[in-house]
Amino acid sequence: MMNRRMSSRSVSLTSTFLLLAAGGTAACDNNRYHNEGFYCADANGVIVNENYCDDNRYYGGTPYYIWHSTGYRSGYTVGSRLPPGGSKFAYNDQASRSSFGLPATGRIGNGTIKTSVVGKGGTGSKSTSHGSSSHKSGG
Repeated sequence: MMNRRMSSRSVSLTSTFLLLAAGGTAACDNNRYHNEGFYCADANGVIVNENYCDDNRYYGGTPYYIWHSTGYRSGYTVGSRLPPGGSKFAYNDQASRSSFGLPATGRIGNGTIKTSVVGKGGTGSKSTSHGSSSHKSGG
């Protein structure tokens, strides 16, 4: 029987590869889940009363959006403008609501923070609204 011994170079390369692979996996996992803040606002990112984003009511006229970002925290007040870098989708876009773990219908409280949002691109991402792409806030 032949007994093969791995050279120290092979062991070193194998160990290095495993460490890099483990580090890469950890880095991906850290980016996969994040917190996302949500607000009801107009097209310019000015916060409005959260009732305007309740799709069980109709307010007509001005379109309202649910703005979101990993950079949004709770506590912004009605009438203030959201910080730049957020994205929006139509308040009545059930698919987008559900994809963020929000209720598909009804009111979403301003300053709602969802934890462990999966795979959504937080700041600067675009969400679709009824088949068309929404625009990133220019702030």
